[in-house]
Amino acid sequence: MTLVLASRSPQRRAILQQLGVPFVERAVDVREEDAGAPEAVAGENALRKALAAGAAEGEIVLGVDTVVATELEIWGKPRNAAAAAETLPRLSGRTHRVVGGVALVRATGDVVAGTATTQVTFRPLEDALVEWYVGCGEWSGRAGGYAIQGRGAALIERIDGDYLNVVGLPVATLIELWPGLLDLAR
Repeated sequence: MTLVLASRSPQRRAILQQLGVPFVERAVDVREEDAGAPEAVAGENALRKALAAGAAEGEIVLGVDTVVATELEIWGKPRNAAAAAETLPRLSGRTHRVVGGVALVRATGDVVAGTATTQVTFRPLEDALVEWYVGCGEWSGRAGGYAIQGRGAALIERIDGDYLNVVGLPVATLIELWPGLLDLAR
């Protein structure tokens, strides 16, 4: 069985490599949902990605999506530095949810899917810290405008849940959906 990663994310590639799981990358472009219940949005986007990549015989396609959400809003990827500078203060001193959607699709059309939620609490962010972080550029291409595994760690007070979900791939959920995944690493 061959795992196909329907993503351009270097974080998702790195996580699979750390697990020792071989895969091929098949990047896709899909129109992503950005409104609705965060679990539904992340799940739908993950499924769209997996289906767009198309599974051939002997393949399982993995689609993943990450959404950052507060009580009333979904925070996508800031489109520019000004948007990142607006996003981070809104997360300052608050707890938000990082929802990871995972979808696995086989050539037979069989689909298994799930979501993982991690609670992330930001430190109270002073203007100088926001300016420093936005200036480093790490926010680009990141849901919520931060990368916990990099300099964005300086923004975080605590997390409750799967750290790798916040990075970009909820491994525990992936293994629940595909218990034999780690057999590929042998």
